[in-house]
Amino acid sequence: MAVEQIQNLPQQYVTDLGVDYGKQLAGLTSIPLDTSRFAPTVADQDPLQTRASELAASGVGAYQPYLTAQESLTGPQAYQPFMSPYQQDVIDATLAEFDKQTQQGLSGIGQQAAMSGNLGGGREGVMRANFLSDQNANRAAIQAKLLQQGFREAQEGARTAFDQQGRLAGDITNLQTADINQLGRLGAVNQLQEQAKLDAQREANRLEAFEPYDRLNTYGSGVASLFSGNAPFGNQSTITPNPTPLQTALGTASVLSGIFGDRNVSNRAYDMIS
Repeated sequence: MAVEQIQNLPQQYVTDLGVDYGKQLAGLTSIPLDTSRFAPTVADQDPLQTRASELAASGVGAYQPYLTAQESLTGPQAYQPFMSPYQQDVIDATLAEFDKQTQQGLSGIGQQAAMSGNLGGGREGVMRANFLSDQNANRAAIQAKLLQQGFREAQEGARTAFDQQGRLAGDITNLQTADINQLGRLGAVNQLQEQAKLDAQREANRLEAFEPYDRLNTYGSGVASLFSGNAPFGNQSTITPNPTPLQTALGTASVLSGIFGDRNVSNRAYDMIS
C-alpha cells in the first residue's frame, strides 16, 4: 500500500541564506589570520629610564675621590696645610712688641737705680736679672700660647675639612640617588603611557581582524533562528512513494483471499515474487 510522508521544508529564501552562510564561512575560515598584528608587545625603556640607568652606572664610586681626600686629613701632619701663613708674622710682631716693652722696663730699672744712688751697683744688677728672668718666661709663654692657638686652629680646620669631605661624599651619593629615582619615576610613567598605547592599538587590531568573524557569527545566528523557527511558515509537501512489487503482490493477495476465502492465495502470491 502507499505510504505518505509529510516534510516541513524551509522557505526558499531561508535555504538560500543557509547556502550563502556556508559559502562565506568556508571562505572566511580558509584565510589564515595574521596574529602578529595583535600579539602582545612590551613598550621600550623610556629615554629617562635609560638616563637613570646610565647615571646609576657612571655614579658608582663617585664618592671615592672625597673619601681619598679624607685620608690626607688624618694623622699627625694633617694640620699643617691649615696653618695660617700669617701666624709667624703675628708671633714675630707680638714678640717684637714684647721685647720693646722689656727694654723699656730695663731703662726704668736704671733710672730707679740712679735715683737711689745704686746705679751700676749690685742691687741694680739683681733687679735687672730678676726682671729679665721674668720677661723671658713671659716671652716664652706668649710664644707658646700663640703657637698653640695656631695649632688648634689648624687642627680645627683639618677636622672641618675632613667632615666636609665626608658630607660631600654622602651628598654626592644622595643627590645622584635622588636624580636616578626621579628619572626612573618619570620614565616609568612615560613607559606605562606608551604601553597603554600599544595595548590599545593591539586591541584595535584584534577587533579589526575578528570583525568579519563577529559579523558572520551574527549572520549565522540569524540564519539558525530562521531554520529553527520556520515550521509555522514552511511549505508542506506530501510525498507518496510508488509501491514496491512486494507491496503490490501482498495487496493483490489480500483482495483475492477475501473474494475466494483461500488463505493459500496469499502464500502462492508471495512465492511468485520471491
